[in-house]
Amino acid sequence: MKKLLSSTLVLSAFLLLSFRTQAQDYKAAVGLKFGGYENGFSGKYFTTPDVALEGLLGFRSHGVVITGLYEFHQVAFGVKELKFYYGAGIHIGAEGKGIYRRFNGDDQLYNNDHILFGIDGVLGLEYLIPQSPIAVSLDLNPRAELATGPFFDIAPGLGLKYTF
Repeated sequence: MKKLLSSTLVLSAFLLLSFRTQAQDYKAAVGLKFGGYENGFSGKYFTTPDVALEGLLGFRSHGVVITGLYEFHQVAFGVKELKFYYGAGIHIGAEGKGIYRRFNGDDQLYNNDHILFGIDGVLGLEYLIPQSPIAVSLDLNPRAELATGPFFDIAPGLGLKYTF
C-alpha cells in the first residue's frame, strides 16, 4: 500500500510539473481512477471533439474488472476547460471468494470464484487545468451487475489524467 501511495505521489508530481503551452482540448489521456468499486488505470480517446471512448482497468479486493465506456462531452456552465460528460458501457471481470463489497454497504459473501459482468453508466464533470496537461474528473457511476446479481449500485469516482 505504501508503495502504491508513493508511486501515485511521484506520478502526480511529474504530471503537475509538466506544463502545456496553451489550454486546449485534448485528443487522448491516461491516468488513475479512484472509484467506489475499483481503483486502477484509465485511458480515454476522443473519436470526435465531443465523443470519447474510455477504458478502465480496475482492481478490487480479490479481483480485477475491465470497463469500456462510450461518452458524450460538452462545455459546462460556459467554461471552456470544464466539460460535462455522460455515457454508458459494459464491464467484465473476475473476483475470488470473499466479500463482494457494494458501495451502499449491502455486502455479500461468496464461497467460490465468480465472474462479474454488467452494464455501466457515467455522469460527471471534467476540468482541464489551464496551462497544464492535467485533467481532473468527478463522476457518478451507476452499475447493473448481471452475473452475480442482478442488482443495481451507484458509486462516485475521482479521476486524474495526463492529456496529450
